Amino acid sequence: MSSVVSEPTVLHEVAIELGERRYPILIGSGLLGAATTWQGVPPAAAALIVSNETIAPLYLQQLAGALQGRFRQVHQVVLPDGEAHKDWSTLNRIFDALLAHGCDRKTVLFALGGGVVGDMTGFAAACYMRGVPFVQVPTTLLAQVDSSVGGKTAINHPLGKNMIGAFHQPARVVCDLDTLATLPARELSAGLAEVIKYGPIADMDFLAWIEEHLDALLRRDTAALAHAVRRSCEIKAAVVGQDERESGLRAILNFGHTFGHAIEAGLGYGQWLHGEAVGCGMVMALHLSRGLGLVDDALVERITRLVRAAGLPVQGPRLGAERYLELMRVDKKAEAGDIRFVVIEAPGRAGVRPAPEALVRQVLERCTA
Repeated sequence: MSSVVSEPTVLHEVAIELGERRYPILIGSGLLGAATTWQGVPPAAAALIVSNETIAPLYLQQLAGALQGRFRQVHQVVLPDGEAHKDWSTLNRIFDALLAHGCDRKTVLFALGGGVVGDMTGFAAACYMRGVPFVQVPTTLLAQVDSSVGGKTAINHPLGKNMIGAFHQPARVVCDLDTLATLPARELSAGLAEVIKYGPIADMDFLAWIEEHLDALLRRDTAALAHAVRRSCEIKAAVVGQDERESGLRAILNFGHTFGHAIEAGLGYGQWLHGEAVGCGMVMALHLSRGLGLVDDALVERITRLVRAAGLPVQGPRLGAERYLELMRVDKKAEAGDIRFVVIEAPGRAGVRPAPEALVRQVLERCTA
């Protein structure tokens, strides 16, 4: 696309602290095409850039040009776009490319795209020759603030979202804010759902900041986006650093996701964007929290207003309570078939607990249309 940028602007750097597996998250402008961005990436003879049909025409050649000086061979594979393709057959296209090019166990994979590309590339990297390095290069707001950070990788199964995967940490995450300029408005709103999430679970001051700067975020103001990505990554990094494999604390990052994943699976992957389902799922989880006597109506109404103002749905589809419950029972937080929900225990603090089925049914009746 454009020529290699010689002087990138790194606005923020956040570190994921995992001992010897510590890695940086770079946030800034002009990062993608700058050779200096990729200094410190594990050395190898070959790299494989994984992208999709939407992002590849925009940014693949820019990234490939920047990597030419570090790798003797820079291969590429372009996948179909969308959550509907986050499956075994699409994953195999990555393995096909790796094997066809004779890639060895030092080959570095680069995930250039949104959450679907990042998840599949990371899963392929975890599996190929029992583990090769990879780098996250998220090009959507949702991926920059959430899915690219923390090492969760997966594909979907018809019965459940992200049920087949592995924990595999990237060597680094590069969030080039310039890529958000080409993001469709619907995708930008979807990303804001994951930004909003961090307020009620961890930082009410950040929630107030989002409310104050929502218009700036929606018009893609660089300074506002940089702050939103930085603070989101800081919160997620702090949680992941304490609980890498989701044995406890990390589950709070799934606020809204139990309901949201059920919406995605129930409608068919791709009908709603992940962030749209999460935004609606947060509203549902807040009503559940209210029903458990943990929060008041004012907090439910406050966050519902913000979710709606961000351009996200606040009413779920009417799949029927039985279908919702069936899908939520295969959620990864479920234990022995009992559904466990991330709830807001107090403003800025979340926890995971079961809820009476009768209350869940009331929430579904109230929050679906």
